[in-house]
Amino acid sequence: MKPELEVLFHDEHLIAIDKPSGLLVHRSWLAREATEFALQRVRDQIGQRVYPVHRLDRPTSGILLFAKDSETARLLTEQFTERLVQKRYHAVVRGYLGDGELDYPLREELDKIADAQADPDKSPQAAVTRYRCVQQIELPFAVSKKHATSRYSLMEIEPLTGRKHQIRRHMSHLRHPIIGDTNHGDGRHNRFFREHFSIQRLLLAATQLSFQHPHSQESIVITQPIPTDFLRIFDATN
Repeated sequence: MKPELEVLFHDEHLIAIDKPSGLLVHRSWLAREATEFALQRVRDQIGQRVYPVHRLDRPTSGILLFAKDSETARLLTEQFTERLVQKRYHAVVRGYLGDGELDYPLREELDKIADAQADPDKSPQAAVTRYRCVQQIELPFAVSKKHATSRYSLMEIEPLTGRKHQIRRHMSHLRHPIIGDTNHGDGRHNRFFREHFSIQRLLLAATQLSFQHPHSQESIVITQPIPTDFLRIFDATN
């Protein structure tokens, strides 16, 4: 039996859990091999139906919020759509990256089957990401032939818009891809983390979610610590 998902917030209308990396939010025919989903596990854990109001990519871990009724789901979805919800993430990226804000429009990423009817020539959509460096480290390993050492940064990231894979694509555009990103990242550094640190996952986690409770109007701030495997490399000495 799978262990229960960690509950971060729970009242009569809402429940937020810590989604593990690799767990889908809900069933998708694009991942037909998957047999477990966060929605299903939360439903079984609390014994009632829940409604997703936002999503996290399968490899991303962290705060995932569900409504416990359709009206609450509608009200929360409106907040996400109107960009009234503040989302904060932490990630480990290749290289030394400082503080900044990237305003770089992104073309919609289309799936060949699911989005077969979508317009492939649709104009890029506005996408803005704010980022701040938390910690940096230089390791004595020549992952790239160009450099005798390898540098990494722990970043706090706030997406101000909500485009598909926005954080991953923006970090890649800055030439500081997220470690473990198999689509937009650097395979050499991903392999180094697998072999040297036994880290198999995407090092991106949702660590804070701030919004107005749709019924009480109270300001809700849900936080989650930075995952320990993100921090472990910054203590590495060999």
